[in-house]
Amino acid sequence: MIKVALADDHEIVRYGIKMVLEDDPEIEVIWEASDGQETLDKMAEESPDVLVVDIRMPLLTGLEVTQKLKQADPKVKIVMLTMHDDSEYVLKSMQFGADGYLLKDTNKTEFNKAVKLVNNGQKYFSGDISTTIVNSFLNTGSPMSQTAETTVAPMIAQDYGLTKREKQILKLIYDGVSNKEIAEQLDKSIRTIETHRFNIMKKLEVNNITELLKKVDKEKLT
Repeated sequence: MIKVALADDHEIVRYGIKMVLEDDPEIEVIWEASDGQETLDKMAEESPDVLVVDIRMPLLTGLEVTQKLKQADPKVKIVMLTMHDDSEYVLKSMQFGADGYLLKDTNKTEFNKAVKLVNNGQKYFSGDISTTIVNSFLNTGSPMSQTAETTVAPMIAQDYGLTKREKQILKLIYDGVSNKEIAEQLDKSIRTIETHRFNIMKKLEVNNITELLKKVDKEKLT
C-alpha cells in the first residue's frame, strides 16, 4: 500500500484527488493539508510515501514546502500538482528537488501511474513541458544550471508575479483576443486559459476586464 498525503488549499480539489487515488487499491491517502505550514506540521508527525502538493497555497507555497522538506530530508518524495505548465514553475520545482510535476487536468490513469513511479524512485513530469529542459536537468544531476536560475527568478519576481505564460495571455487579452482564440493560438484548452485569466486578475487585484485594461494602460504592463 502506497501512503499518500495531499496538500491543496481547495477542499473540493483535495476530495477529487483523493477519490481518484483511492480508486486504486494500492494507494491510500493518509492525511490532507490546506496550506503550506500545515503541510510541514503534518509531515513532521507522519511522513507519507509520496506527498502531492499544490504549487500555490497560503502561508507557504508548494515550492517553499518542497525546498524545506528536501533540505531536511532529500529522500522525501514529492509530486507537484498545479494548473501551471509554464517552464519557470517546472524549473523551479526541479531546482527544489520535486520528483514529479502533474497538471490538474491529468487523467486518473496518468495520476496513479505518476504516484507509483515516484514511489519507486523514478521521476515523472507531464503536461506541456519541454522535454529538452527536463532531460537536461535529469542528465546533469544538479539542482539547476546557472543559466536556468537566472532565467527563472526574474520572471517570478516582477510584474505582480505574473509568469511568462500569464504575460503572454495578458497581452492577448489586452489586444481583444477571446479565450477561445487564445486557446487555439497557444494550443491549450479554454478551461486552462480561463484559469490563467482568473489568476492574472487576482494578481493584478482587479475585479473585471474594464479594471484590468485600465491597470494595464496605467502601469504599462504589456
